[in-house]
Amino acid sequence: MVAKIISGKSLIGALNYNENKVAQGKAELIYQNGYAKDIKRLSFYDKLFRLKDYAGRNERVKTNTVHISLNFAAGEDLDKHKLNEIASAYMQGIGFSDQPYLVYQHKDAGHPHLHIVTTNVQKTGGRISLHNIGKLKSEPVRKQLEKDYGLIQADQRVRQLERPMLVKVEYGKVETKRAVSNAVNAVVNSYKFTSLPEFNAVLNQFNVLADRGSKNSRMFAGNGLLYWALDKNGKKTGVPIKASSIYGKPILKNLEIKFQKNEVLRKPFKDKVRNTLNRVLKTKASEAGFQQALRSKGIEVIFRKNEQGRLYGVTYVDNHLKVVFNGSDLGKAYSAASLNEWFAQPRNTQNLTSKALLKNPANFTIKEPSFSKDETITSSGNLVYNLLKSDYSDSNNIPSDFLQKKRRKKRRHQTI
Repeated sequence: MVAKIISGKSLIGALNYNENKVAQGKAELIYQNGYAKDIKRLSFYDKLFRLKDYAGRNERVKTNTVHISLNFAAGEDLDKHKLNEIASAYMQGIGFSDQPYLVYQHKDAGHPHLHIVTTNVQKTGGRISLHNIGKLKSEPVRKQLEKDYGLIQADQRVRQLERPMLVKVEYGKVETKRAVSNAVNAVVNSYKFTSLPEFNAVLNQFNVLADRGSKNSRMFAGNGLLYWALDKNGKKTGVPIKASSIYGKPILKNLEIKFQKNEVLRKPFKDKVRNTLNRVLKTKASEAGFQQALRSKGIEVIFRKNEQGRLYGVTYVDNHLKVVFNGSDLGKAYSAASLNEWFAQPRNTQNLTSKALLKNPANFTIKEPSFSKDETITSSGNLVYNLLKSDYSDSNNIPSDFLQKKRRKKRRHQTI
């Protein structure tokens, strides 16, 4: 279990956050402490006024709001009764058992978790100190609850909770900011990319775009960055999210530091990606076939084309190794220019040019095609034969001395 305590100055703000989740069907109020009414009969104002009543007993305390989240490992199946017990035991352990508080079960993340809203101003007007409450009170209580309830220990699961699983953002089906934030943080922490386009090559797989705006915009000039959710057609949709408002601060300045580090970190994977590409390049394929073959090996290929449809850029995203390379970074053979030539080449030896065949004539067996005297030679196979034949037997290439000897012999025969 992971416990997080956030203090603030707005009781209505903390309460609104949770009540909005309830209205959206993404949370449920499952427990209350210190309220006279039954939980099902509590109105929004009942909940707020009870907390404000306590907070108002000491107006000198400005930081009077405590918002706690208790996070459990993905897969832990805890019913409401068990969650209520854990929440009650936790609040007692940190010294808030006599305070009014509300416990909400949230259902909008990949792991089960609770949010608790309360105040640190007591009925007597005294103030519960929040200084070092996490280290001095919350940590010991959390560890004891893990033992008492057989919970997965935070030390084993904290990374999983802080690094959400990578899933595609589906606009309208989940809360956009949370879904986009999860995807961005997971990509930043998992993948090795060295530029914003490479970063987007990964993000786009999960329907997210990092956007600096147009080059003439104020946002671009100020190094601002927005994150958008993308629809099924890859178009920006909904309201953009400021990079500075996402946990971990994936702003452009921090990303650029990441770019420099990743230049070094991704180097050991370069040969592995090349080897996979080499295996695919041994077999002739179309653009679609090339992409499909690499996708089956965990590599996503992103082609960039101009208005005429000519390929001018290619990026490889290895989702197994979690690295991104532009084609030219891997070498000339994997660049867009080389792929253009590779895709343009015919797929069988019949269509090879005479130049390619003549380069190593010993490797080819050329059979003279059979056709009638009046038949016009049009097939590619006959054309190759004629091209080869002309290089070795065309009369224009026979020495003139040899031709003169043949003419003399012919005249002698005619004289006889």
